[in-house]
Amino acid sequence: MQLIQETPDLSAYLAADEAIDHHHPRVRETADGLAREVADSYEYARVAFEFVRDAIAHSQDSGDHRVTWRASDVLEQGTGICYAKAHALAALLRAEDIPTALCYQRLAHGDGSGHAVHGLVAVRFNGAWHRQDPRGNKPGVDARFSLDGERLAWIPDPEAGETDYPVLYAEPHPAVLGALKAAPDRPSLWRALPAAL
Repeated sequence: MQLIQETPDLSAYLAADEAIDHHHPRVRETADGLAREVADSYEYARVAFEFVRDAIAHSQDSGDHRVTWRASDVLEQGTGICYAKAHALAALLRAEDIPTALCYQRLAHGDGSGHAVHGLVAVRFNGAWHRQDPRGNKPGVDARFSLDGERLAWIPDPEAGETDYPVLYAEPHPAVLGALKAAPDRPSLWRALPAAL
């Protein structure tokens, strides 16, 4: 799949915004701690990915009803759904000057009750974008950091109405951010997730 930058300006993929608040002290502290463990930006990106994937609980998997959407809150509370975890990873990567985009898939609910948009990120190394999915592993899901072929949580099935969206966003998609900000708890959010972009 050909990934398409929403904007040709690469600096947009390093910017801070209300969700990807990488100037926040909690984000800086976490980034600095992770950066101390590694030798280069490739290794930092892998370590940051694994930290968000493994140390930040996916709230659906853990049964946590809190809704987080701002990267600093995700890191502070240690929980979030896929979008929130993508915001946290984007903030940690941008904090270390690694261009990072938000991207999305449309996936079918496991119970056949419709579709929802799933959030992930793409990192830019060696002049190319590489998608990564920090949602968190569980039985049947084994996402890994990779710059050599994608190791995502899911591969969309077009027969089931699923798709990869090719656009690389510099900021969270308004439909995603709106749903996150409006939801009082995760069960409410689950009912309000966008079904398509």
